[in-house]
Amino acid sequence: MKQEEVNCCQIHEWYPKFKSVSIKTIIHELPESFIQYLDGGSGPFLLPMSVSNEDALPNRIHKPEDEEDYQVSEGSEDESEQPPPPPSFPELELKIKDSIESLGGAVFPKLNWSSPKDTAWISPTGTLKCTSFSDIALLLKSSDSLVHDLCHAYDSCTDKTLSRPPHFYLALRKWYPSIRPEMEFRCFVHAQQLVGISQREVTAYYPSVLERKDELKDLIHDFFFNNIEGRFDSEDYTFDVYVTKDRRVKLIDFNPWGAFTLPLLFAWEELEQGGRLEEDVEIRIVESQHTVRPGLKTAVPYDYIDMNPGSGWDQFLRNADEELQHQMRSSEAGA
Repeated sequence: MKQEEVNCCQIHEWYPKFKSVSIKTIIHELPESFIQYLDGGSGPFLLPMSVSNEDALPNRIHKPEDEEDYQVSEGSEDESEQPPPPPSFPELELKIKDSIESLGGAVFPKLNWSSPKDTAWISPTGTLKCTSFSDIALLLKSSDSLVHDLCHAYDSCTDKTLSRPPHFYLALRKWYPSIRPEMEFRCFVHAQQLVGISQREVTAYYPSVLERKDELKDLIHDFFFNNIEGRFDSEDYTFDVYVTKDRRVKLIDFNPWGAFTLPLLFAWEELEQGGRLEEDVEIRIVESQHTVRPGLKTAVPYDYIDMNPGSGWDQFLRNADEELQHQMRSSEAGA
């Protein structure tokens, strides 16, 4: 994989070309000071000082000295030492505030490639829904998965010359409360041919999706043929789509082929065999409770999962496969 292929998948690179078939998004270039804040290492956890009084955790922003973690104990060598003041990004905050309002009052954020999926639990709603700059800063600052974008985006590139992109962007994407996770799919394109489609939510079984398997394959294939084929600046890549209740297909994202992208219900080896004609593209969906894949629900970039023999993930998957075979044999015997 080349750096150029990774760069093609940055949202600010592909969104202008495909905005008519994607989710409404507003993109802001981030100042370097904000990137340094996100990548601030092991310093105290401080949210930015809000200029619009929309603080997610006011006490942690304005009065960190009131928290026990910041108290100077008696007998300290430097009694006058004070905690660092909270950072402030007023210009960026006001731009983001305007963007949130223009997108209906709620958004979900992502950087060049990744969203802070691992910190959704921090939100009061348990989702990535954000209604203020402070909400966004909390999710981004707390996320470990965004370290990929900040420091490791090019680690799998054979021509690696960069450790990070020269510029970072924040994409604010319109929030849709009625999104159904079972209707999101990852599509695999090899040598500019659509060679596979996988259900993205592989941690649960949805009978209604299985019933529509052939219809969904046709809808997604037609979407690729009419909107993406030959227009994306790479030979090999993946893209994610969402199928709405009224059978429309919306483009969600692009990802590189391999590296940190999860193949979900496929293996990269079988996808790379290629040779499939477009009309023979295979779609894979979780087809029973026995084929649920709980081990794949992870915010850790795929490239960082140790899959070597004897590793924790290797043993986990072996145990999962053994349990699956046992359940299938028991089911067959009961039948």
